[in-house]
Amino acid sequence: MALTPASRPKIVKKRVKKFTRHQSDRYDKVKRNWRRPKGIDNRVRRKFKGMYKMPNIGYGSAAVTRHMMPSGFKKVLIHNVKELEVLMMSNKTYSAEIARGVSAKNRKTLVERAAQLAIRITNPTPGFALRRMNKLLSRLC
Repeated sequence: MALTPASRPKIVKKRVKKFTRHQSDRYDKVKRNWRRPKGIDNRVRRKFKGMYKMPNIGYGSAAVTRHMMPSGFKKVLIHNVKELEVLMMSNKTYSAEIARGVSAKNRKTLVERAAQLAIRITNPTPGFALRRMNKLLSRLC
């Protein structure tokens, strides 16, 4: 049975393009990462027509859908069973994401416990552990 969120509002992104740094297209030494222009004559800072947009508070997401994944859940990073059990009462709002440093053995116990608590896990079998987990799960069934 697939776990579904309590509510799944439409996620509206006011802007999906990244904000680019002024003159980052002109010089390799100026990286694309956004930095606020501070010069007294800067065209971007003065908001001339045809220049880059600057980030401001109006581009923020709606509070209801902030940090929400397309599935409708918000994700929480977990490392052990104790952190997983915190999500027991809010399993319709939050889904668990197993941290990358968790071993395959501990990951298996986390996946089993999450199934008991009806908590959705975003990455039950990622990367190289995929084949090993499939073998373990096939032995259990």
